[in-house]
Formats: sequence, C-alpha cells, structure tokens
Amino acid sequence: MSDEWQGIVQAIVNDAEWSPQYLIPNTQSKPPRLRLSYGGRSNTKYLIPNIKLFTMSLEQKIMTDLKAAMIAKDEAALRSLRAVKAAILLAKTSEGGSGELKEEEEVKILQKLVKQRKDSLEIFKQQNREDLAKKEEEEIAVIEKFLPKQMTAEELKTEIAAIIANVGASSPADMGKVMGVASKQFAGKADGKTISAVVKELLSR
Repeated sequence: MSDEWQGIVQAIVNDAEWSPQYLIPNTQSKPPRLRLSYGGRSNTKYLIPNIKLFTMSLEQKIMTDLKAAMIAKDEAALRSLRAVKAAILLAKTSEGGSGELKEEEEVKILQKLVKQRKDSLEIFKQQNREDLAKKEEEEIAVIEKFLPKQMTAEELKTEIAAIIANVGASSPADMGKVMGVASKQFAGKADGKTISAVVKELLSR
C-alpha cells in the first residue's frame, strides 16, 4: 500500500479501531476499495483520496465518546452515554431482535431517550427543581449530538405546508393523512410531538 493511501487509511481507521487488510485497485466501474477487519468481521469500503468515507456505527461512536468522557471525568457525558449504551444493548437483545440495529432503529432509540428527558425536564421545572432540571438539560444536549441535524420551526412549517398541499389536506380531519407522510419524511429530524403540533396548527387555519 502506498504512503499516500496509507495516510488515507490511517485517517479512516484511527478512531474506529478497524485494521486495514488490503487495498483493492480501482477499475473502470468502481473506485479503489479498502478491505477492513474488526472483531473478526470484515468490510469493504470505497475510497476517494483525502475524503473519510468510513462511518462508525452509533454503538462504536458511543464507546469512543465514553472513553473520552472517562478520561475527562465528564459526569454529564458519562450519564448520557451510559444511558444510550444501555438502551442499545436492550434493543439488540430484546425478544425477537436480530442482534443488530438499523440506522432508523438507532434514531428512534435516541429520540425516545431525548423525549424522556424533555418530559422530565418539564416536570422538574414545574416543581422548581433546577438541580434536577439542569441534569436533564445536560443529558439532552449530549444525546442530541448523535441525532441528525434538527429542523428549525420555520423549515418544518414550510415542509409540512408543502405536504398538506401535495396530499390535498384541507381540515383537521385530514391530520392522519398528513402525519403519515410527515412522520416518515422527518424521521430523526424532528420529534413527533413537534410535527403533530405544526400539522394541527396549519390545518386549523
């Protein structure tokens, strides 16, 4: 493997603990591919010079960040990351589970964890328990980093207005029709409660 490719490979595998096995030369139809091994498993990734294409799974990211949080003695991060790790393990080992999670399943786990903390945050604020509210806010901030970029209120309104027009919705009675499309389209980018509120608002005008 050339020094140039070795540098690219190193950038890709540094954090993920994957070991490069060999480089598959480029062909007319495919760019160069790198064969990687990790924990007895192998994977092949396409490479473009100077671009990091390998992406760690959520579980790998959590483990990497946990190590960093332990070193930094970041209690908020440790609480949050351990909660995510436990939720992933529970989902992977639950009855009927395959032992592996799809990306959309990982997003749902993260959204659920964030929702739980937002619900608790609201209760603690009502009870004037600022100490407990602060912990919930800290955990929300950590967990949300692993979610796709969240849509702003204006972006959500614009997109939902377009969906309403496309499905021909005209009244609150059509809310289910709009929610069916919006929930799939904005999965991971906005929570269901917010989507529902915007749909209800726009259909009530």
